Amino acid sequence: MFKNFLLNLPEIKKPGRILTFNEKIKWTLLILIAYFIMASIPLYGLSQNALSKFEFLAIILGAKFGSLMSLGIGPIVTASIVLQLLVGSKILNIDLKTREGRAYFQGLQKFLAIFFTLFEACVYVLMRGLEARPGMEFILILQLFVVGILVVYMDELVSKYGFGGGVSLFIVGGVAYELFVRAFAFIGPAGIQPIGRVWVLFSSIAAGNTIEATSAIVAILATIFIFVFVVYAQSIKAEIPLSFGRIKGFGLRWPLSFLYTSNIPVILTAALLANIQLFATLLQTWLKHPTFLGGFREGVPISGLAFWLSPLPITETFVRGVFEPIMIGQILTFTLFMVGFSILFSVFWVQTSGMDAKSVAEQIVASGLRIPGFRTDARVIEIILNKYIMPLTVMGGATVGLLAALADVLGALVRGTGLLLAVMIVYRLYQEIATQHMYDMHPALKKFIEV
Repeated sequence: MFKNFLLNLPEIKKPGRILTFNEKIKWTLLILIAYFIMASIPLYGLSQNALSKFEFLAIILGAKFGSLMSLGIGPIVTASIVLQLLVGSKILNIDLKTREGRAYFQGLQKFLAIFFTLFEACVYVLMRGLEARPGMEFILILQLFVVGILVVYMDELVSKYGFGGGVSLFIVGGVAYELFVRAFAFIGPAGIQPIGRVWVLFSSIAAGNTIEATSAIVAILATIFIFVFVVYAQSIKAEIPLSFGRIKGFGLRWPLSFLYTSNIPVILTAALLANIQLFATLLQTWLKHPTFLGGFREGVPISGLAFWLSPLPITETFVRGVFEPIMIGQILTFTLFMVGFSILFSVFWVQTSGMDAKSVAEQIVASGLRIPGFRTDARVIEIILNKYIMPLTVMGGATVGLLAALADVLGALVRGTGLLLAVMIVYRLYQEIATQHMYDMHPALKKFIEV
C-alpha cells in the first residue's frame, strides 16, 4: 500500500511534445520571479528571527530566513542526502534499472521532501529559530509547510519545462543577488556609503588605507580565480572513440567530463554542513546552552563540531594580523570534510542516477555504437568504461570539494561553496541553452546527435 501511495503521489505532467527554447526560457524565468517574490514576503506572525545572522547558510540552502522562503531547498536536498545514503549503502534495495524502480525512487524522494518540509518547519518554529508571536506557532508552521510544498513542485516544474532544475536555479538566484550586493552595494546604515568591495577598494586607495584596500582586492581576485578555474575544470574531458556498427567510416567521441558528477556532490555536502550548523544553533537557542554540535556567539561558531567545520578566510586573517595557529586546524578539518563527503556523495550519485559504467555501456549498445577493436557486447564496453568512470567519479568529487573549500579559505566575495555552485550551474545552463537553441535552429540535428 505504501509503494502504491508513492507511485500515485501528485506530480507535474511531462510535456507531450518537445518544448522550444522560448517556452523553456519562459517557464524558467516565471519560476525564478516567483522565487524572488516569495523570498521578499515576510512571514506573518513572526516575532524574532534568530537565524538572520546565518546569511552564508541561507545562500547554500537557497533560502532567506524570515521570509516565506525560509526553508529554501533544504528539505529537497536533505531528502536527497538521506535517500542517497540509504540506497548507496544498500540498506534500501531499489532496482534503478527498471522503470518501476525509478518511479518508486522518485516517489520516495518526493515523499521524503514533503516529510522534511513539515519536520524542518516544526523544528524552526518550535525550537525558536523563527520565533512566533504568542498563539501564532501553527500559522507560522503552516506558511512554511505550504510554501515548502510549492518549492518541491516548482523544482519539478523547472526540471520538466525549463532549463536545469529548481534546486540549481534557486541557488544561482541567491548567489547572484548576494554577489552583486557584496561587490556593488552603496547603501549602508549611515546612508549612501561604499559598502560593496569594489567601491571599498577605490575609496580605500583614495584615502590611503592599505589594509582595507588589500582586503578588498584579495576578495575580488579570489572570486575571479575561482570563476576561471572552475570554467577550465568544466572543459576537461576524457573522450572515448566510438563507431557505428553498421556504417563503416563514421564515428564519434563519447565525452566523459572530468567533473563527472558536476556540482551534485558539493550541493549535498554543503547542505549537510548547513544542516549541522543550523541544528546546532537551534539546539543552543532551545536549551539555552551550547552542545557538542557547536556553540555560537552572535552567529559565529566558537566551540564544538560547528567550530571545526567553519571555514576561515586565511588571507583576510593575514592581512588584518589576527592569524592564530588553531586556524590551521580549522582549515584542515573543513577541507577534509568537504573533500571526503564530496567523494562519498559522488560515488553514491553515480550508482543511483544511471551514470555507472553498466548503464552507460547499455546506452552505447542500444544506440548501435561500438568501441573500435572490441566486440559489440555491453559487458566488454562496461569493463573499458570502468577504467574511466570510477576514477573520474572520485577525482571529480575530490576536485569540486577542494575547490569549494579553497574558495572559502581564500575569502571570495560570497561563500566559496555558493560561488562554486553558481559558476558550475551557470556553465551547465549555458550549455543546455546553447544545445536547445541549436536544436530549434536545426531540428534534424536532434535525431542525429541523440542516436
